[in-house]
Order: sequence, then structure tokens, then C-alpha cells
Amino acid sequence: MNIQIFGVKKCFDTKKAERYFKERGIKYQFIDMNEKGMSRGEFTSVIQAVGGVDKMINEKAKDKNTLVLMKYLSDSDKEEKLFENQQLIKTPVVRNGKKAVIGYCPEIWKEWE
Repeated sequence: MNIQIFGVKKCFDTKKAERYFKERGIKYQFIDMNEKGMSRGEFTSVIQAVGGVDKMINEKAKDKNTLVLMKYLSDSDKEEKLFENQQLIKTPVVRNGKKAVIGYCPEIWKEWE
């Protein structure tokens, strides 16, 4: 198992995800999206795993102007805009190889063990 958690330190769901893996003794890599973010390959892999760009967008993000703009873009343009503005991605994004989920999903993580 190769777990990566993309999140931000102040996000409660990200903290819960980290706690979930720590309690089970599962090693994971934490990537702070405020500092680093996802590479193009990771980003594309997550989009394919979760079923599209729309599922990654955090409707409660602080950048309201970009959120409004996203609603009027085509899917390919949305993907590009979201890659440029990764602060709009729901957190945590938990990856296990080609599999990925967004948010706190212990029932899915259990299947990965």
C-alpha cells in the first residue's frame, strides 16, 4: 500500500485521515497543498479515479470569483483552471496507487488494507 494524503494542516478531515492511518500503523506521505500541491500526473490520476473534475471542486472555497468562473468553463478548461488553483480542491485527497478518494472515507480505506 502506497498512501498519499494531499491536504492542508488546518482541515479537520485531513487531520482525521492522518489519524486513521496512524492508528492502524499504515505508513503514508502527507503533502501540504498550501506548500506543494499535486503534480500534473497526480492531478490527472485523481480526476480519473474520482470520476471527473466536478467532484474535486470545493464549493465552500474562499476564492468565490474563481468558483463562479468554473461553473461556465468547459471540462478541459475547468481541469486546467483547477490545476492552476489547487486551493479549490476538496481535501483530503487520499491516493493509493491509481485509486483515490476525496474527503474522509474510512469505509473505502478499509477495503485498501
